[in-house]
Amino acid sequence: MTYTVEKIGGTSMSRVNELTETLFIPNGVSDDIYGRIFVVSAFGGITNLLLEHKKTGESGVYARFADADNDHGWHDALSRVATEMQKAHAGVLDHSADIAQADAFVSERIAGARNCLTDLQRLCSYGHFRLSEHMLHIRELLSGLGEAHSAFVTSLMLQRRGVSARFVDLSGWRDQGEVSLDERIMTAMKDVDPATEMPIVTGYAQCAEGLMQEFDRGYSEVTFSRMAALLHAREAIIHKEFHLSSADPKLVGAGVARKLGHTNYDVADQMSNMGMEAIHPKAAKTLRQADVPLRVVNCFDPADPGTLIDDRPAENAAVEMITGLDIVALEVFEQDMVGVKGYDATILDVLTRHGVRIVSKTSNANTITHYLDASLKTMRRVERDLAERYPGAEVSARPLSMASIIGRDLRGLSVLTKGLQALANSGMACLGASQGPRNVDVQFILERDDLQPAIKALHKQLIEGVTPTLKQVA
Repeated sequence: MTYTVEKIGGTSMSRVNELTETLFIPNGVSDDIYGRIFVVSAFGGITNLLLEHKKTGESGVYARFADADNDHGWHDALSRVATEMQKAHAGVLDHSADIAQADAFVSERIAGARNCLTDLQRLCSYGHFRLSEHMLHIRELLSGLGEAHSAFVTSLMLQRRGVSARFVDLSGWRDQGEVSLDERIMTAMKDVDPATEMPIVTGYAQCAEGLMQEFDRGYSEVTFSRMAALLHAREAIIHKEFHLSSADPKLVGAGVARKLGHTNYDVADQMSNMGMEAIHPKAAKTLRQADVPLRVVNCFDPADPGTLIDDRPAENAAVEMITGLDIVALEVFEQDMVGVKGYDATILDVLTRHGVRIVSKTSNANTITHYLDASLKTMRRVERDLAERYPGAEVSARPLSMASIIGRDLRGLSVLTKGLQALANSGMACLGASQGPRNVDVQFILERDDLQPAIKALHKQLIEGVTPTLKQVA
């Protein structure tokens, strides 16, 4: 038989007990529940506590250890992780014996991590050793704690309900030596038979490549996609707590937003560029090259097939999604720029050094503008560096927003014109707009406060005002 490889995100994992009867064993324990491999993220909020808060930047164990302002700071943070892990599994496990096992698992892993960090801190008190050389390994070690915990707890929960669930730990806990990601996955799965058991796999995989160095917190999707490719999965499935929709239902209305149903990897990449990843672009590339289709489903709506993502082009031109994000516009104006090479390369070098993500860019004879996904604090450093490089240039950073219209095929729809009209009719001034020749997206630059009203106006004009074809509905 062929298998599916399925990923469950952190928010859904926090309600994993609610998924038992709908996702894991929808018709009771029987042979037809097998043939599925689940890759799980940490319970919601745990990775924030281990590393740093993804949105607010609040320091977790890693950030406190890196700062080392207070030796007790990271110890306290690690103790808080243990407490929150215990709360998380107490909320999904029913049997006292299972809770005791999970408590023991947390205690063992947290104690091991604490001893490791303490020993490393002591070692680096000697001048021959530099803590900075080990920080990436520390980040990987801490990340693995969250996924190992959630995978172990989920396997306990399912075993209690009669499922032949197996905890598959890719985190490399106390392993000797380094192996590649492919070796880590294939070795762990060597004796596993998905036809007769349900593997619950950690989203983090320790490997020689160092997943966090390139993917940081997108590592679970990389593990998921690589496993699907290596095992020649029939389909890769991502379980989210919502459907992929034409816009955020909370913004435009749950009864107004339309489920995508079918799209392609090109659209998925555009979504990722706008900060709302259906899947990490590198993970999408792995699935695309392995010819494994991806399906994104709402795990709390099990009867719905969700949205299929593959390589097929659209059969009809249509707007599929309206989305947006807050950006910072970095503008470098230099009157003598025209005809001189190297300006853009220098700007890119500075942005790369500060780890700033570029969303889009425009340029003319004497001005280069990059639209960036970055904090204003980071942008102040970027501005200083560029001012030193180009003392005669005017360098400025301004908080703005970007709304984007996305679709597999936007040809012949006059999306740019209609979008500008919709914004103008709603009383919003568009500061910039662009459309590439590939006709997969159109971008509008707006004031920060105009983003949500703009998404609503564009959605009303370009999606609500259009009757979907039968093929789109299907």
